[in-house]
Amino acid sequence: MTLLGIDVGGSGSRAALLAGDGATRWVLHGPRVEVRPTGSTVAEIVQELIRQIREQRPADLLDLEGAAVGATGLASLVARPQDMLELLGRETRTAGAVAIDAVTAHLGALGGAGGAVTALGTGAITVSHPGPQGPGRWRRIDGWGHLLGDRGGGSWVGRRALETALRAHDGLDPAGATILAQGVRRFGPPGSWPAQIYPRPDRAGVLASFAQDVVGLAEHDPSARNILREAGREAAAGTLAALEAAEWTEDTPVPRRAALAGGLAGTTGHLQESFRAVLEEADPPVDLVPSQGDPLDGALRLAQMVADGVRVAQESHVWT
Repeated sequence: MTLLGIDVGGSGSRAALLAGDGATRWVLHGPRVEVRPTGSTVAEIVQELIRQIREQRPADLLDLEGAAVGATGLASLVARPQDMLELLGRETRTAGAVAIDAVTAHLGALGGAGGAVTALGTGAITVSHPGPQGPGRWRRIDGWGHLLGDRGGGSWVGRRALETALRAHDGLDPAGATILAQGVRRFGPPGSWPAQIYPRPDRAGVLASFAQDVVGLAEHDPSARNILREAGREAAAGTLAALEAAEWTEDTPVPRRAALAGGLAGTTGHLQESFRAVLEEADPPVDLVPSQGDPLDGALRLAQMVADGVRVAQESHVWT
């Protein structure tokens, strides 16, 4: 038996094949998602990843018993997520599921246990669940994209940093001078920034790429440090909101347990410290636990659940 998991995000994509013994894993890397006038490129990326697997590992596709995709923007930027499910079925000829990336982040980070997971990658989204293996419903906070939300995510951090840099450039606040200098090193003169960012179909990823510069500056620059701490507080607010929404609506209680997931979450202690502080000050406090895995692990877990016949479908979150 072989499982296929695919993770498509704003900074890149990956596909993994997992053998039935759970020990043999093969991973393929692909491009990041773009948002074009015609819509998201998620379907194109998934199809291309599977095409490459068919070329390189044809026997594994014939042995598939479950396949799952976790993708950014699936509920908000893809007109019919059901089309993605049908595509997955045609390409793999096995039981499948497609889900928003926060669901696969949750399944990876908490290993199938209940609680809330805040995923901080290019974007930011939080979901909670009493325990995905049993009854209950997914609850989502944020994930509105780099123009309307994604509070605390990589694109949010990058955008806030560039705003701070331009305030220094305009003479409004000299505190952003160090970030301004770094912005010039990466993007060139500030006057050229709008033309470099606004027309890009992957502008969320471009903004998020600057978040790593902010992380590097934070050790010696107070403005960069403050942006990351604010990101942690925003992310924690989403975690608490997801837990509280679930408490008000679920017969099955959601454990006061949370994890941080995503590429940005593991790169900076400043963000993690402010995130933890908000959870510890909550009433009652929320237990912050280490992440057990990443969204690709979660996609593989979702594929296993589908193969086992677990009912996982929920409108706007998971499609089977």
